[in-house]
Amino acid sequence: MISLTDTQKIGMGLTGFGVFFLFFGMILFFDKALLAIGNVLFVAGLAFVIGLERTFRFFFQRHKVKATGFFLGGVFVVLIGWPLIGMILEIYGFFLLFRGFFPVVVGFIRRVPILGSLLNLPGIRSLVDKVGESNNMV
Repeated sequence: MISLTDTQKIGMGLTGFGVFFLFFGMILFFDKALLAIGNVLFVAGLAFVIGLERTFRFFFQRHKVKATGFFLGGVFVVLIGWPLIGMILEIYGFFLLFRGFFPVVVGFIRRVPILGSLLNLPGIRSLVDKVGESNNMV
């Protein structure tokens, strides 16, 4: 079992709260204050979990500059008060940044009993197969 440091535990909490605030902000019709708090907590939590240097290296790799621009640009647009446009930019950047992890996530979810059967439903299966066969690793 892997033991987390105290800093990583704090980072997991910050990331969790960030996701919660982002989700809650979207449910409440793109409330800009909640989305801004969620963005700040998510990015800060990520930095706490993997470290500042590794976070910087992840976001600013040469082949991820476009994705980072969309993601951080979306965060900035939300912070200045245009939440819907900012979230669209962020979501696009997020998918570009983390698309290499999607096959791993799909493989894991397929092994979970109830979720695995949901992924095998006719309409969902073809979409999940396209996401799961991606060869773009991080």
